[in-house]
Amino acid sequence: MDAAANVPQPVLELSGIDKGFPGVKALSDVSLRLFPGEVHTLMGQNGAGKSTLIKVLTGLYQADAGSIRLDGRPIAPRSTLDAQALGISTVYQEVNLCPNLSVAENIFIGRYPRAGLFGAIDWRLMQSEARRLLAQMHIDIDVRAPLSRYSLSIQQMVAIARALNISARVLILDEPTSSLDEAAVQLLFGVLRRLREQGMAILFVTHFLEQTYAISDRITVMRNGETEGEYACSALSRLALVNKMVGAPAESAQPLEQPAQAGPGAARGRPVLRAEGLGRRGMLKPLDLEIRAGEVLGLCGLLGSGRTETARLLFGADAADSGSIQTGGQAARLFASPRDAIAAGIGFCSEDRKHEGAILELSVRENIVLALQARKGLLRAIPAAEQRELADHYIARLGIKTPDAEMPIGLLSGGNQQKALLARWLVTSPKLLILDEPTRGIDVRAKEEIMDYVTALSRQADGQGMAVLFISSELPEVLRCSDRLLVLRDRQAGGEYARGELSEASLLAVIAGEALELAA
Repeated sequence: MDAAANVPQPVLELSGIDKGFPGVKALSDVSLRLFPGEVHTLMGQNGAGKSTLIKVLTGLYQADAGSIRLDGRPIAPRSTLDAQALGISTVYQEVNLCPNLSVAENIFIGRYPRAGLFGAIDWRLMQSEARRLLAQMHIDIDVRAPLSRYSLSIQQMVAIARALNISARVLILDEPTSSLDEAAVQLLFGVLRRLREQGMAILFVTHFLEQTYAISDRITVMRNGETEGEYACSALSRLALVNKMVGAPAESAQPLEQPAQAGPGAARGRPVLRAEGLGRRGMLKPLDLEIRAGEVLGLCGLLGSGRTETARLLFGADAADSGSIQTGGQAARLFASPRDAIAAGIGFCSEDRKHEGAILELSVRENIVLALQARKGLLRAIPAAEQRELADHYIARLGIKTPDAEMPIGLLSGGNQQKALLARWLVTSPKLLILDEPTRGIDVRAKEEIMDYVTALSRQADGQGMAVLFISSELPEVLRCSDRLLVLRDRQAGGEYARGELSEASLLAVIAGEALELAA
């Protein structure tokens, strides 16, 4: 008997997929196989190409090269509706349903069952079928009630029921657990296991290591727009997975040599900020954090580990539902808004430079004085001459390459935009500066300049330097700049380490959750 006959054939197979945009090659020779009765997890860091691949698969983008086969037949989806008609259905991270409509209406929206001569909606049949679809997932709710009555986890189940209602052969789940708490995740996983038993091919996109190993049969890793490899989940350790996602670590297991300018500064000063039990359900498990004057605290972990979520809770950009924050001699509290954080002497450079950072139509000067003006209030306008003086000072101090402070910031390079955003917070003289991915998307020289400046901010005599919370996906950067490291893993604290305790290789092990013995 031919052994090959017992090998299952993939339901869906992508081969040699290329996709480019002006000046960017997003995907290069990417392959992916989905088998019936399996949960196949797609993993990779930010920019690895996962989202682009899904958009090609679901018809939002057309590939420049390569092939897609469904049950061995070539297909070329031209839209999401086309992909759905072929049996490829997607549930996205953000529930894309109508909360004002009933559960049943959301499941059948656009495909309402009709009856009678005039094609009226058959409400009884629709509600009965909605109950049947949800019962397959062991969900028993009132399908006549508005969707808004139910929790986010139940809304996710309704979105899956809608996807199954189109006779899907392939179900794609794009970061479905990013806003769910642990109980809701387990509910979802129970549904996925039942669908797997029914022979469904499921593509699960996530950043969470624990969830990957809890639900996956097979893993495909992407890096820099390419397929790094396909692996049986049982044959791939957590550390090996992390290495494949971020690239091979340095061969040496010894701590990295630090440049002189990034060496330890003066003794740490008084605590600038202390957070206790800070958390938000579905976003970040409660954690403790302290940062002192004159130190750089590095916050590291994989994308989705909770780094940005921590920064946003500290700055009041998102509301925490547990814990407290104490700054200086003030009483412990939580910040109700960024305005509270700014008043407490905290600045925040967001990782989303495009949407939460630079206002591209405004001048360099206007972008630099923005936070200071916000702190003073609209009724206390900063005089034009003072604005110009501040802008010129920081343009010179940070080496921002612009012919004039009145140049629209959108015409500057990414590195110079980032320097201007750094200047925006420096003019407020913050006690604590939170920098979330300050070197992402900029050239090597600008990265070096920003890292040097970050370390210089904290290096003042008598521990009176600025406190800096430094977040970066680049492990050499965070090791170089930080006096202490706080590692996050799966939205919770995974360990705190002093400068020099970790090499790049051992830091990867901590991120992966591997046991680690540090030298005494």
